[in-house]
Parts: sequence; C-alpha cells; structure tokens
Amino acid sequence: MRQALEGSQAIARAVALCRPDVVSAYPITPQTHIVENIAKLVADGELKCEYVSVESEHSAASVALGAAAAGARAYTASASQGILLMCEVLYDIAGLRIPMVLTCANRAVSAPLSIWNDHQDSMAVRDAGWIQIHCADNQEAVDTTIQAFRIAQDTDLPVMVCVDGFTLTHTLEPIELPTQQQVDDFLPPFVFARALDPRKPLSIGTMATPDWFTEARHSHHGAVLAAAEVIAAADADWQRITGRCGGGLLAVDGPDDARIGVVCMGSITGTLQDARAASPELPAARIIRLRSYRPFPAQALREACAGLDQVVVLERALAPGGVGIVGAEVRAALYGTPDAPRVQSVAAGLGGRDMPLTTYARLIALAQAEATTDFAILDVELDKLPEADRYAAAAMAGGQA
Repeated sequence: MRQALEGSQAIARAVALCRPDVVSAYPITPQTHIVENIAKLVADGELKCEYVSVESEHSAASVALGAAAAGARAYTASASQGILLMCEVLYDIAGLRIPMVLTCANRAVSAPLSIWNDHQDSMAVRDAGWIQIHCADNQEAVDTTIQAFRIAQDTDLPVMVCVDGFTLTHTLEPIELPTQQQVDDFLPPFVFARALDPRKPLSIGTMATPDWFTEARHSHHGAVLAAAEVIAAADADWQRITGRCGGGLLAVDGPDDARIGVVCMGSITGTLQDARAASPELPAARIIRLRSYRPFPAQALREACAGLDQVVVLERALAPGGVGIVGAEVRAALYGTPDAPRVQSVAAGLGGRDMPLTTYARLIALAQAEATTDFAILDVELDKLPEADRYAAAAMAGGQA
C-alpha cells in the first residue's frame, strides 16, 4: 500500500520491519526524525527492541558495536559533526568486521556551520572500511535500508546508507512500504558466527604487530571489494520480491549513442533527469548514478562510460586543494581503457546551495567547451569572496560579519 510519508518516517519504518534488537541514537539535524520515529514505534509497542538513548554520537556507535559483537542486530544513524565524532568507532566497527547498519543523513560539515545538505560527512569517512550506498529518493532509501541489513550479515561488514539531508529526510513522497512477510522472506534472522559469548571469553580489537597489520588491512580491502556481488544480488532478490530495483552498483539512464556522460550520486539525479527531458535543444547526456560508492564499481563504470567522449563528475563535497573526490576515482577507473573519455569534476550544491534545472545546461556547456579544466566549483560569486574572508574571521572571533 502506498502512503505519503516523510523520508525519515519511512526509513524508521523500514528499520522496524528488519526487527533490530538494539537501536542506539543521539539526535542531530537532519537525522533526528529517523530515531524519533523509531523511539515512538518502541514506546507504542510496535517494535520490540532495546532503544538506548546515549550522550553522544561516539557512544551511539560504541553501543551499536558492542550489541552487534554480542550477536544482536544493531542500528544507528547520524549526520555531519555526529559522523565525525563517531569516526574513531566507525574505523573500529569496520576493522573488527562487525555487521550493522547506519543511516547517514548527509549534511555539510562546519566550519562555517551549516545544517543543509552536501556529502562532506560521508566522504570524510569513505576510507573507514564501511560499505557505502547512496540513495536517489525515499523509496530507494526504504528498499536500500532493508537490503543493507542482509548485505551486512552476508559480508560481515557494516553498511552506511546515505540519504540527502532535508532533500529526502524531510520531504513527503508516496512510499510503497513492504509487508512484514516480504521482509521476513528476504531477510533471515540475524546470526553472527563470531558473536561474543561469556561462556567462552575472548578479547577483540587487540593489538596487531607490524607482522600482521598489513595482512589484516588486505583482508578487509578484499572483503569490501567482494561485497560488490552481494550488493548486486541483494538488489536483484529484492526486485523479485517487490518488483523494485535500486540499480545494483550503479544506474545508467540515457541514450546509447550519447557522447557526454554525467556521473553523480544521490537526489540530484532526479533534477538532472528532469532537466534533460525539459531541454530537447541540448545533447541528451548519459546520466550515471553511483549507488555503491564503497565498494567503488570500477568495472561497471567502465562499461557505463563506453562510447563517451566527455564525462563530467558532479561532486557534492570538496577536497580543498584537490581535484575532486569522486572525480579522482572516476579517472582512476577509466585510466588506460580504450578511447577513455576526458573527465572533468565540478563541485556544486555545497552547504545546501540550490541546484536548479539549469545545472544540467551548465554541465553540458562545460563538457562542450574547448578549454577544459580538471576541477571547478560551480556558483562561486566572485564579488562575495572578500566578504567571505571577513565572515570567516568574524566567525573565528565569535562575532558577526
């Protein structure tokens, strides 16, 4: 049955359908509504689980780690500075190969302070060793959340489901919630073979000497790469049950004879698709949406870019002094392939700045320009730069610009 639900509410219900044993949470905008809704389901008796309200995001991740290590299906959620505060524990969870699920309601990272959406938070922990999946809309957020629990337990890896803050978390969409039976058919009971047992005490997270650390990291790297097949299989199985497909590792939309490609992640995909349909006078670009960012779908991307002359990577985060976070990985994946396209990277929508339909035309113009650049930031208003420096200085002093 289709219902009009706020994205956060829909995600909370998807989590509940997965029958978690432990949910630990600390509120932070724009993630708060997710755990608020889960808390209400617990309080109303609709969800039987241990809901732990903690004093910080570091504690939320720590509780989830301990619960999952003891054999419980565990979940938490966070955003922005909360993800950064969790960072130490996120590395621990992944390095210990603990299966659990976290929703990242993507939000810009300060300073300056911003509560609006970009991908700086999930990009900041991209190398922590988590599987990382980005959703284009709230229906996909629901479906991916359910898939994430199975992917985690099939890989013994934690899964981060990324949804654009406010753009998805706080908007109403018609959502098709699966039935409990459909979820139960898809998601088996949680069994963690390495679960801690007081009858057989042991220590985890102990020191690895230089003789073993490299092998441990190599094993972890291989496990994340191998997770690509599990992600694709989970999405295919979910499609057989519900008729809905998230796109596997990446989704390709556009003509086979396109010469320009746009690579993106998250909710901007819909804007670009709408703009392309409304702009028949412009070349129809092939829009390539990365659903799985970790593992990075290099082979699938090479296939998706076949026949393209130009690829523009639309970044939702910034590596100051660098050449684009996602763009660098796209270049690496395409390097050495026959007739590899030229890759340009642009950052846009930082701190929640609007990306209207005209963004598509600007990306096409960038691809067609004779003079190209490896990296650029869209929508910089040059006359504001001196004031921006003054604003930053005032913010450091605790005053107003």
